[in-house]
Amino acid sequence: MHAAREPAELLLAAAEGDQSAWDELVSRFGPRMWAVARACGLGPADAADAVQGAWLRLLQHLHTIREPAGVGAWLMTTVRREALQLLRKDRPLLAAAEVVDEPDPAAAVLEADDRRLLWKTVSALHEPCRSLLQLVANDLGNQQVASRLGLPVGSIGPTKSRCLDKLRTLISTQETAQ
Repeated sequence: MHAAREPAELLLAAAEGDQSAWDELVSRFGPRMWAVARACGLGPADAADAVQGAWLRLLQHLHTIREPAGVGAWLMTTVRREALQLLRKDRPLLAAAEVVDEPDPAAAVLEADDRRLLWKTVSALHEPCRSLLQLVANDLGNQQVASRLGLPVGSIGPTKSRCLDKLRTLISTQETAQ
């Protein structure tokens, strides 16, 4: 059995017409794309349209994706946009509260698992990143974060940027390992 290919490698191979790369992309990201579409409140048929639309967008933008390693996040964002566009187009009178009243259990499980993995990954970061990201997640402003961490206010933005880059790298590594 061969090791799973990196997302960027899969994207390049798919762009060159490698069907096995497409199959691996679909296998790796398809279930989560479905969960995202269903979490937006779409029924099975509309969710299928949103997922298919996202794959079509990927095909159209194969050579222009800025961060090929982040193709998974790109697909999730694209399927969410496709789903929201379908909701606006097909159900203009549907209130947002009605969509929230019917959550998809599978999507809720995936979302909870994603949150658990995110916070487990944040916990693995060294200080001050761990504390900074926890404070930022609680919507504290830079002044409050700086005060609590004993850092200059002007360093919070650059530090947060570096910490988020470290977090992205760890998450990308974890997604690749899956």
